[in-house]
Amino acid sequence: MESPKRVKPYTRPTGERRGLLLVYTGDGKGKSTAAFGLALRAHGRGLRVRIFQFIKHQGARFGEHRAFSALGIPVEGLGDGFTWKSRDLDHSAALAREGWERARAALLSGEWDLVVLDEATYPVRYGWIPLEEFLGVLRERPPHVHAVVTGREAPEALLDLADTVTEMRKVKHAFDQGVPALRGIEH
Repeated sequence: MESPKRVKPYTRPTGERRGLLLVYTGDGKGKSTAAFGLALRAHGRGLRVRIFQFIKHQGARFGEHRAFSALGIPVEGLGDGFTWKSRDLDHSAALAREGWERARAALLSGEWDLVVLDEATYPVRYGWIPLEEFLGVLRERPPHVHAVVTGREAPEALLDLADTVTEMRKVKHAFDQGVPALRGIEH
C-alpha cells in the first residue's frame, strides 16, 4: 500500500505550445489503440484529425474505420495487408510510396491539426519510404501540426526527433495461449 500524493510531483512547464511528434512503438499491443485514443481526444476538442494506415488496405471496414467514419474523421488505408500475405511486394511498396505522398501532403498542408501515421515504421524500415525524407517532412510540418507515428522497431533517428516516445512492452498475450483474434478486440 502507498499513500496518495499530497504534493504535485512536477513544476508547471514554461515551454512553448507547439505541434508535437509522438511515437508509439515496441512489441506490445496498444500502439494503434493509443494513437486512435489520442485522435478521439483531439477530435472531441475540435482539432482537425486525419488518419493514414500504412498496412490496412483501401476500403477496409474494421471497427476503427466504422467509428471514425461515424464521427467524420477521415481514415485512409494505404497498404494491402500484412507483408506475409502479399502476393506482390513490389506492388505493396508502390502502394506505400503512393500513400506516403498523400500523407506527406496532409502533414505539410497545415489543414490538419493532428495527423496519425499508423504502422508507418514498416514501410520506412523496408526502405519503401526513405527514412531521411520521412524525417524531413516531420521536421518541416507547420508548427501547429501534431504527428503520431506507430509501429514496431521505430528507427533510432525517429525516436531522437520525437517529443514523446512510448514503448509498448508485451508482458503476456492471449494469442500466445492459442486465443485467435477477436472481432472488435483484435488483441
